[in-house]
Amino acid sequence: MSITRLSAGLAAIVVGLPLAGQDGVYPETRAGTVVDDYHGTLVADPYRWLEDTNATETRAWIDAQNGVTFDYLSRLSDREALEERLTELWDYPRYGTPRKDGRLYFHSYNDGLQNQSVVYVQESLDGDARIILDPNTLSDDGTVALSGYDASPDGRYLAYAVARAGSDWREFFVRDITSGEDLPDHIEWVKFGDMSWTEDADGFFYGRYPIPEGDRLLEENRIRTIHYHRIGDPQSSDRPIFSLPDRPDLMTRASVEGDGRYLLLTMNEGTDERELVYYVDLVDPTNPRLDGPVVKLLDAYDASYELVGVDEGVFFVRTDKDAPREKLVAIDLDDPAPEHWRTIVPESDAKLEAVERVGGRFVVTFMRDASSELRIFDESGRDLGLVPLPGLGTVSGVSGEKDEADFFFTFSSFLVPGTTYRYDLDTRRMEVYRETEVDFDPEPYETRQVFYRSKDGTRVPMFVTHRKDLVLDGSNPVYLYGYGGFNLPRRPGFSVSNAAWLEMGGIYAVANLRGGGEYGREWHLAGTKERKQNVFDDFIAAAEYLISEGYTTSEKLSIGGGSNGGLLVGAVMTQRPDLFAVAHPSVGVMDMLRYHEFTIGWAWAADYGTSDDPEGFAYLSAYSPLHNLAPGVCYPATLVTTADHDDRVVPGHSFKFAATLQAAQGCENPTLIRIESDAGHGAGTPTSKRIRSAADVLAFRAWHLGMVVRVLP
Repeated sequence: MSITRLSAGLAAIVVGLPLAGQDGVYPETRAGTVVDDYHGTLVADPYRWLEDTNATETRAWIDAQNGVTFDYLSRLSDREALEERLTELWDYPRYGTPRKDGRLYFHSYNDGLQNQSVVYVQESLDGDARIILDPNTLSDDGTVALSGYDASPDGRYLAYAVARAGSDWREFFVRDITSGEDLPDHIEWVKFGDMSWTEDADGFFYGRYPIPEGDRLLEENRIRTIHYHRIGDPQSSDRPIFSLPDRPDLMTRASVEGDGRYLLLTMNEGTDERELVYYVDLVDPTNPRLDGPVVKLLDAYDASYELVGVDEGVFFVRTDKDAPREKLVAIDLDDPAPEHWRTIVPESDAKLEAVERVGGRFVVTFMRDASSELRIFDESGRDLGLVPLPGLGTVSGVSGEKDEADFFFTFSSFLVPGTTYRYDLDTRRMEVYRETEVDFDPEPYETRQVFYRSKDGTRVPMFVTHRKDLVLDGSNPVYLYGYGGFNLPRRPGFSVSNAAWLEMGGIYAVANLRGGGEYGREWHLAGTKERKQNVFDDFIAAAEYLISEGYTTSEKLSIGGGSNGGLLVGAVMTQRPDLFAVAHPSVGVMDMLRYHEFTIGWAWAADYGTSDDPEGFAYLSAYSPLHNLAPGVCYPATLVTTADHDDRVVPGHSFKFAATLQAAQGCENPTLIRIESDAGHGAGTPTSKRIRSAADVLAFRAWHLGMVVRVLP
């Protein structure tokens, strides 16, 4: 199936499609009189009422905005053909990397168009796999999603978590693996946390928040407490094990390590990478003593720490202490002072990203210029060499056992979906375990990595994927994507919607901005708080590079990003509205003065700072997308996307931004908002909703980049 696109230089002809922005097209949005005083500066917030998602007036506004948006999108050329092609592309089998829990193997599988992936269990890798959990049976519309699972060490039970309608709130259940039936156990009020079994399989540890007194999708979440749940007991009987109520912003996680010997407690304030590490010696893993003393192993709150293995009183820890690009060290619990740590894998010029202990060795994933390397070390730290990878791409899901010589991993790129490999450490043999076949031919395309200079001279990498026969004459439509925050890198990965975009003749570019995790702690910090403008400068410089090198022009350039990336798009389109033709801010943090007032928003202060501080208010107000829209400016054609159950970046951000943008727009470029129902921040969104949303975004982008040649009557 082909998708209609313009030949070079051919202009689109608009026939009978009214432009949003003309009188009477947008729903009326009532402007209130709310004014806030920030350290002596008065700031109006006329659309404050839109923060209450469930208010009658807000629901009416949502319906009216969606009415305009979906009517507009339905009449875009080839909208239906795009959805049909996306459905074809999405219809391919997808396997998760196999993992061993206790004595059993688990993997996920989606036959292509299932709304949620199904979990299978098998006794051995060569044994028959059977369904143990099918989330598609939990709701009629696919809006109940599996958000984690963990088998008990003896293989009796599977504890699993579900999220409803895209919310970050999780509920835990327990299933008997033999019978496939659920036990009465039901745990609520969990966010951003998993369960961890005791070795005797009588129960598990988990972290939870207090029950919200108000709207559970809006109210702040603080004071996470670790509880112990014994199988068969009601949640009301669960024992609180650990909390620090005098430090309500600590997000505490609990995990059982060392074959059940230790309860590890790790804590950090929100998204701050620094951590505290405590532990409880459970003494006898078959009969754990849950009231043992808490040992403060790493209490300086000075670096990040991740436990990757335990061996006879020695913790193997990945850390960035005195190593911005991270290292692997061994900490003897009998002599844990930092000066006595033993370095196993030292810091290098590549970012040490992940470590898995397999077969008496360490399988280490490095990131070099935002692409993966996989290297093996013995337990003394001797480098045993690289694992050969297929090319420029991303390694994920490394999974193996400390006493077995083989492990699995998945490799993906911009042009090839995830392929699962099996690697034997003893023979150094690698084989394809599962290969994915998708109705997309990667042969005509290529990915290049380029480097450009930002405003202050910083060298920034960018991936550019396009047809091999690309002509650099400035006529090519480009979709430029970015994120730039929270120490999270943007690495190569396959996307069905991006594959369709390439088929349409588009170029896909990913800029690896400061604020992300591509080069370690310093790269991350260079894009935080008062330095956040560096992120926007990096993205603007990426756009200017693509234009100066002949890839495209401003009239052919679209931009997109989600969450923190939505903030990025909102900021750069207000700072340089002339530079972009189309903008797609998705589930973005748009009100930087009030973001910390909702749900888990306070946790982002490590990256953003807050308006509670006068200095924070100064730099936040300087770039906050909502507060930098100016009446009469011609902004790009904009499609804002959000969802009514997003309780991470609450939809009020996007609601207020869209209303303000519609009032400010100084030209006929449309400024629309698409609000998904019964969905959240993105995780667990049913396949059917993802396809429809992708078709809408692609059709909007194509039309406003001049790629569309007809409209429907």
